[in-house]
Amino acid sequence: MRAPWGIAMKETELDEDLVEAYRATLYEVFGVEGLTLRIGAACGELSRLMAEHGARCAAFVTACNPRSQALSEEVNRERGATLLADLVAEGRVCLAGQGRHPDGGWPPEPSLLVLGLDRVAASELGRRWDQNAVVWVGEDATPELVLLR
Repeated sequence: MRAPWGIAMKETELDEDLVEAYRATLYEVFGVEGLTLRIGAACGELSRLMAEHGARCAAFVTACNPRSQALSEEVNRERGATLLADLVAEGRVCLAGQGRHPDGGWPPEPSLLVLGLDRVAASELGRRWDQNAVVWVGEDATPELVLLR
């Protein structure tokens, strides 16, 4: 079965409703006016930001709530701080943000937009933090949901 956003559901073990929730989530970047990523919709603000930093790609990642299992705010904060420290140690440009579902049924998830993180590295990072998916963006500044399980 092929979903309308181009993900073959048989290629993932994730529940179709969960994938739809990820697809509908708003991926907001703090500190840059109008920078909210939506899966499948080109983002002019992100395109400008990437050009400003000489980045050809980016990823929106989190260390919170592995495999969509809720952790305490304290544990998520610690995981997020470790993720940020690791990325900064690698010399990555990171901007804070959050993934927020528009219906508010799940608390916003602290996240990072990482400039210059290619698709393979973004997927490896997501797997390292036991995530179901990451959002990856290529040169066209169109966010894509990358399922990891």
